[in-house]
Amino acid sequence: MKPVHLDGRSLTRAQVLAVAYGAPVELDEAQLPAVARAADFLAEQVSREEPIYGVSTGFGSNADRLLGSYRLRNGAGSDANNPHESLHAELQRNLIVTHAVCVGEPFAPEVVRAMLCIRINTLMRGHSGIRVETLRALAAMLNAGIVPVVPQLGSVGASGDLAPLSHLAIVLLGGGEAFLGGERLPGGEALRRAGLAPVTLSYKEGLALNNGTAQMLATGVLALAKLEDLVDTADLAAAMTIDAFAGRLGAFKPEVHALRPHPGQVHVAAHLRQLLEGSTLADIPYHLVPRFRPWLPESWATEEARELRFDIGWDWVPTSQRHGREKFYERFLPFRGGKKHQPQDSYSLRCIPQVHGAVRDAIAQAARVLEIELNSLTDNPIVFPDAQAEHVEDQVVSAGHFHGMPLALAMSYVKAAIPVLASICERRLNKLVDPATNDGLPGFLIGNEDATESGFMIVQYTAAAIVNDLASRAMPASVYSIPTSANAEDHVSMGANEARHVLAMADDLGKVLGLELYTAAQALDLRRDMINAARALARQRPVDELAGKIAGAPAASADRSTFEAEVESLRRQLADTGEFGPGHAVRAAHDAIRESIAFMGFDRAMDGDVQAAVRLVKDGRVLAAARDAVLRRGKIA
Repeated sequence: MKPVHLDGRSLTRAQVLAVAYGAPVELDEAQLPAVARAADFLAEQVSREEPIYGVSTGFGSNADRLLGSYRLRNGAGSDANNPHESLHAELQRNLIVTHAVCVGEPFAPEVVRAMLCIRINTLMRGHSGIRVETLRALAAMLNAGIVPVVPQLGSVGASGDLAPLSHLAIVLLGGGEAFLGGERLPGGEALRRAGLAPVTLSYKEGLALNNGTAQMLATGVLALAKLEDLVDTADLAAAMTIDAFAGRLGAFKPEVHALRPHPGQVHVAAHLRQLLEGSTLADIPYHLVPRFRPWLPESWATEEARELRFDIGWDWVPTSQRHGREKFYERFLPFRGGKKHQPQDSYSLRCIPQVHGAVRDAIAQAARVLEIELNSLTDNPIVFPDAQAEHVEDQVVSAGHFHGMPLALAMSYVKAAIPVLASICERRLNKLVDPATNDGLPGFLIGNEDATESGFMIVQYTAAAIVNDLASRAMPASVYSIPTSANAEDHVSMGANEARHVLAMADDLGKVLGLELYTAAQALDLRRDMINAARALARQRPVDELAGKIAGAPAASADRSTFEAEVESLRRQLADTGEFGPGHAVRAAHDAIRESIAFMGFDRAMDGDVQAAVRLVKDGRVLAAARDAVLRRGKIA
């Protein structure tokens, strides 16, 4: 893989992802003199016995304690392997070894590699005081495939991600644990096997290594990468559901959204139009859509038709019930089938741009924050070696760039958006399986002729359980600060928890989307086949057979002639259409689902189907199929 060039100023989210999944890094040689200049400046100030926070003083609540020139007690805290270690070096080493106290399961390797990449990049700015050789050692550790073991719980998000970043740095010192080639090893052994030597830290280097926002930023970058695909998948699942409902597209027109131009909303409406291009199910005249009736042996006249999984039917509206609606029945034939004669769909269909779009806007806001943070300095104090100043404190400035609140609030916005998106997906799924709301499809999307089948009933239960779990995890961590360091750090961001939650919640959102796609594919098959069965009946059989599917036929001669004329109009409209089917991109996605999951004609074990549906979302196959279809259509056009 091509190395990612780190200069402290131009790192992108895409580059972080490349490193996370295996790309090496290279340091910008032109920037290294600035890195060295800050380190040399600190060494010079120490030689002058200047008091500098974190260099010649303690940390946090110990900031008022200056280091002496010798130990008060021999052996106190000294490194047995380095008996001549200075107090300044001991201060930095102790900072790392005492702060590496996270607990829980380790982060995945891609998170840790992203953390290392981000930390190296911010140190390349040349305001942290780290030596070039230490920075090269950090990059060499990353490029050697050494992945420090970083347990997930322990950061409060100010002063940055102290504890998890200490787990990164302790391996550089030869301590802690690391994965190498998938094997979990002591940190020193991992370095030895990679041909690397442990590092002895110099002035401020411990603080430079562990004082920053790399954990929350790395998990945020990885989470947004997943979510950006998942919101596209959510639009695709919604489009498949719209086709399965033979829904109405007027709510997605560009001129409609130009009047309320939130960027995400406009994008989603356009995306839906793109996904549904070529659909002959959407916007179908109401009266052409039959409703499901249970299959019976006498339902169909031919052997071929008897292979169908359903019967179909309409109700005829008698002329006596049309008073005051004459104008309506000049436009629409008087047959009530699966679709109600109403000009709008339910909110979960009609408001897809407004809801999905708002989620997209939350993600876009978070992306803006993360992209600024990627090339920002996030440790403390900040070294300005070339500043003209009378006192050193004007050149080594204590500030608060380690505070994770910008990231925390951005992630809390996304965290609240995830269950919103999952909820509207579950509502569409529920609408598909409920015979009271699914516009003429069979209850739970199964024929159930013998009353023994549950169909897709429990799929909705699983989706509901996940949505509830996501909602219960959506409380912002950032609103609940718990002070640390004897109240020296009296307001913290909890941004690490926020971003970690978002990363985990993204995976569960994917499960809900998989369940909607699984259910929508079943419903789409039924809707398409039912309408096409009506079309075949109209094209191939006597009109009497179509009339036999219509309840309420009158006996009176006057109404009978009206009925027969209107049935003939229905027959002609059905016969004169092409075969009904979904949009081109929806069709491609449906085909991708059917490669792994067969239509369910009768109840069967569904656990394998559900796992396959979740995998199709996670590995991106179903989304890739739709995207390819859109690209092909674009080239044809």
